[in-house]
Amino acid sequence: MIVALVGYLATLFLALSLLVSNDLQFRWFNTLGCLCFIVYGALFGAFPVILTNSILLVINAYHLVKVYRYRAEEDFDLVPFSVGDPLVEKFLRFYSKDLADYFPNYRVSADENLRFFVLRDMAIANVFAASVADDGTLTVRLNYTVPRYRDYKVGPFLFDKGRNFLQRQHVRRIVYNEVAHPGHAQFLKKLGFQQEGARYVKHID
Repeated sequence: MIVALVGYLATLFLALSLLVSNDLQFRWFNTLGCLCFIVYGALFGAFPVILTNSILLVINAYHLVKVYRYRAEEDFDLVPFSVGDPLVEKFLRFYSKDLADYFPNYRVSADENLRFFVLRDMAIANVFAASVADDGTLTVRLNYTVPRYRDYKVGPFLFDKGRNFLQRQHVRRIVYNEVAHPGHAQFLKKLGFQQEGARYVKHID
């Protein structure tokens, strides 16, 4: 029974590694699958299974070290944009299907007075649009991160490391009036947002 369970876990982890779009998630799921297959091979005395997955484990470990070392040196920056910017329009069209899952009611509005791209090593990782009221409330209308960069680094950059930037815009609290995607809600809670009814709120003053 235990042997079969280990085999099923190995298969599950390897299948998950092929389903995710994030490189880091792929490496971790693949690594867990390799570890399970090594245990599975050891229980059966199947040396070829142990050898193959040990080699794959070393390859995954090598790439994980490279990923973490690279990401530790990444450069983040903010680039403002204005309504009608052709790059923004093309970006929103390209990601329209996925964007609709996270911000289904988003429409470009003249009320937005804070708009920018988040660049990650000069690649567009996120597009952000919000309105800042006189009382310091920043209402987020759009905060969309492209799938390949959903590794919990853009959010902390915006709301924790970027706190000084937001405070220079006289922001005292950040509000999401609605959160459509359950994964997004969990992410906001990890960043310190508190749920107040349907809203998610974080104070930065």
